[in-house]
Amino acid sequence: MKLVNKKIKNYTQIFQLFTEEEWSKTSKNFNKNISAFFTGKKHEVFINVQEEGIAYFIGLGKADLPFFEIQQVAVKFSQAYKEKLSAVATLIVADFMTEKQFEEFVKGLLIGTYEYPFEKTHPFWNVKFELHFENLSQKKLDHISQKAEAISNGQIACQEWLNKPANLKKPDIFSLYLKNLAKKYELKYTVFNRKKCEELGLGAYLSVNQGSAYDAAFTILEYKTNAKNAKTFGLVGKCVLFDTGGISLKNPDNMHYMKSDMGGATAVLGTLIYTAEMQLPVNIIAILPITDNAISEKAFLPSDVITAYNGKTIEVLNTDAEGRMILADGLSYMAKNFKTDFLIDLATLTGSSVRMFGDTCGAMFSNNEELKNLLIKTGDKTNQRLWNLPLWDVWKDDIRSDVADIKNISLKPIGDCIVAAKFLEQFIEEHPKWAHLDIAGVAFGNVGYAKEKAATGFGVQLLADLIENYH
Repeated sequence: MKLVNKKIKNYTQIFQLFTEEEWSKTSKNFNKNISAFFTGKKHEVFINVQEEGIAYFIGLGKADLPFFEIQQVAVKFSQAYKEKLSAVATLIVADFMTEKQFEEFVKGLLIGTYEYPFEKTHPFWNVKFELHFENLSQKKLDHISQKAEAISNGQIACQEWLNKPANLKKPDIFSLYLKNLAKKYELKYTVFNRKKCEELGLGAYLSVNQGSAYDAAFTILEYKTNAKNAKTFGLVGKCVLFDTGGISLKNPDNMHYMKSDMGGATAVLGTLIYTAEMQLPVNIIAILPITDNAISEKAFLPSDVITAYNGKTIEVLNTDAEGRMILADGLSYMAKNFKTDFLIDLATLTGSSVRMFGDTCGAMFSNNEELKNLLIKTGDKTNQRLWNLPLWDVWKDDIRSDVADIKNISLKPIGDCIVAAKFLEQFIEEHPKWAHLDIAGVAFGNVGYAKEKAATGFGVQLLADLIENYH
């Protein structure tokens, strides 16, 4: 998609965007019959065949609608009208649109092209497709085009890997992809196999990986800027490629959805892609502890006592609480080996957060008011919302163990997402700006491009916006 600042004399396709307010002002200029089918409400589309070509009347809803709602309209339009659209120069008529509104509309058009398996067959990816918009200079349009493509590439990569069937994303397959990605974007790539993890003492991660038929792949990706005084973000993403629950076997009814248990890692992946394509003036250290949680004669067992990277011992009461085990070593390795201004982990971690919030928001825990407020504000802005929950020490009492420093779950049937956060807090090595995001209910769910539950892309726009606009 190319954005162009010039008039089209002879068009065959036109997008005419209206809020309800704008439509009420301009509807008198159109055929009265159109008003019977179109009012400007959000997601309304009316196709008007004119002498010059086809006009798509697209409703945006209320005049003061948030930016993310403009993106939602564009996503839905892109998904619904793929077969009708042509890869030709297209005029946009929306004189009321600001630069930011137009940016969100273009982002939505590209993000809405996603379907699994993804191929750039949608007209919006055709090199012949141009959007002609006269309100902005060519320089600004070029910048919007770059941002829209970068965020789309990041979010689509996130969705694609989350949606892949388990047999198409084994640890070696995903590791090869990351290695090639690192070459493409000039990221520093480091991976520790099982032998190296044993030498380093990454015991909590290895406890989960030991049941796998695949070697360990504790992976570190580093994006570095040349900008002076740049902030460094430490990101840790849960990367369980498929989660059977291990010996504590999951109910089989919905186990096919457990291909989504790498949602934290794919959010980090998408953020890295956006950051690298935009060459943002920040540093990012990303740790992805890659494994599956399998059942075998070597799988870890309930009652095992494991020594984590930071030396703390963990009594395993449930092998389906594996995400916090690998995150524990990811967090402590990050805190001990890298100097970061912010430490954020993301994970499809607990059913507790799903029962609490459904698909409305992720559960957030933080030990820092600034970071907490930034994440809430950014979540509201991007519609990838978070709700803050407490980290009171009373929850730590529930994971005290008789045979180790801590247990990996509480035996009480309440508040597991809080218990998990309290567990992870024991491995941040007193980092002063840490946040844990439990995105189990929002990373995978009902979407417009699939019949069943699929990847939402949650986390990419949240982190990208946070990193890009942090001051």
